[in-house]
Amino acid sequence: MIERVVLELGPWSWWVLGLVLLAAEVVAPGVFLVWIGIAAILTGAVSLLLWDAGFWVWQAQLVFFALLSIAAVLMGRRLLARSADVSDEPLLNQRGARLIGRTAVLEQPIVEGRGRIRLDDTTWTVDGPDLPAGTRVRVTGSNSGRLSVESAL
Repeated sequence: MIERVVLELGPWSWWVLGLVLLAAEVVAPGVFLVWIGIAAILTGAVSLLLWDAGFWVWQAQLVFFALLSIAAVLMGRRLLARSADVSDEPLLNQRGARLIGRTAVLEQPIVEGRGRIRLDDTTWTVDGPDLPAGTRVRVTGSNSGRLSVESAL
């Protein structure tokens, strides 16, 4: 059945495959199928030019598509990797990391390494040396929603 469809559509079968792959990228995004879809559409464009050539049999088309797909995926990864490195807000979704260096007053004493502070509108669990409530502390680190503190004196 697939062979019959490919024979009837001719070089347009690559265009159909490319559009199906691009549609699949919309349904299941991951920025992977888009490159293979583009390779299929380019294979279709070359097939339009070479369809009547004796050497442009389905095996040659498949090899061309595979090589073009690999090249497109590698170029796409390089393109996306280059643009993903730069951010004007590198700590945007790392709330605890944004608090490093700030000072606060202990709401609850640090007993056996655990206590609580309030920063802005949030109460945070803190780890650090045993200190009484009311002590001014500085945030030195963040790990899994807990802040590490030391005395700010």
